[in-house]
Amino acid sequence: MSLVNRLSVRLQNHPKRVVYPEGSDPRIIQAARLFATRRLGVPILVGDRTRIKINAARLNIKLDGIRIIEPERSEERAVYAEKFRGYQRFSGLNEHEAAEYLGNPNYFAAMMLVTGAADAIVSGATVGPASGLRPILQIVPRQSCVKTVSSMLILEMENPKIGIDGALFLTDCAVLPEPTTEQLADIACTTAMLAHHLTNQTPRVAMLAYTTKSTGNSSASVARVKAATAAAKARAAEFDMPVEIDGELQIDAALDPFTAAVKDLEGSVAGQANVLVFPDLNAANISSKMVQVLAGVPAYGQILTGLARPAAEISRGASAHDIFGTSVFVAAQAVDKRYLYPLNPEKDTPEVFPSAE
Repeated sequence: MSLVNRLSVRLQNHPKRVVYPEGSDPRIIQAARLFATRRLGVPILVGDRTRIKINAARLNIKLDGIRIIEPERSEERAVYAEKFRGYQRFSGLNEHEAAEYLGNPNYFAAMMLVTGAADAIVSGATVGPASGLRPILQIVPRQSCVKTVSSMLILEMENPKIGIDGALFLTDCAVLPEPTTEQLADIACTTAMLAHHLTNQTPRVAMLAYTTKSTGNSSASVARVKAATAAAKARAAEFDMPVEIDGELQIDAALDPFTAAVKDLEGSVAGQANVLVFPDLNAANISSKMVQVLAGVPAYGQILTGLARPAAEISRGASAHDIFGTSVFVAAQAVDKRYLYPLNPEKDTPEVFPSAE
């Protein structure tokens, strides 16, 4: 059973509300129908009610169990506008200007998320990455102890020997073009803990590079990965995270046990990695899209990591199935891990990077 299906079963006992700023998009409507039909929670479509109903009728989709909100007609718009002006970034706005911002579905949906009117957000279906990310990054706070917001893509492989029963976590594929040493370390830890939350398995993090355990390599990029590996290990130890980290590793040494053995690599990560941390956005984005196009591997995300509330910024090329799967992951992220996976007193670990209030 895929991770999407396993989490769906658990969500039926802990349903969540997922808000979609681009509620009239046909793919969003289809994903929302799946989410509601499988009793995973309440999808909230933000947008023009008439347009949403017309598009749903064209698809022969019923909207029962799905909530529709028009920002311009919502009673909450004025309330959100007042809260919106409380952010330092927007403190200089007058009431009318703040209300104008909240007429934008992306800002309205983000305010729903931070005020508790929704449990998770999925955006980006019809807008560029900057437009989809901006409201979320401006409004949603980071987790405490976290400085870096990044993104995670989840690949669902047919081979259960890869990753965690076929689930492979890739980062950062969408946000930071050239992460620093400290940012790479932060990315490794936040992604690992989210992978742990979603799977209840030990994350095995590979810090990727074009060399494996080199000694004489003077490349600045490889040196940065080595330093980030050491920093991530120190951070994991400081917070007592249930995670294994190793680097620098080439991709084959990270995923293939035979290659790892040939290169005399020891430890629990080499050949068994389930979280891949790329050295920069070029490598991550190119690699992830190549796998999707050439191998047809299902991919879910980008799921934003390091935020205090679950959020995803999907690709404009995402299918309804991709959007549904991403919705499952952010909704499951909103479920306390103690409920998502009932506690085992012998293996329980303390909350790491608690959400900011």
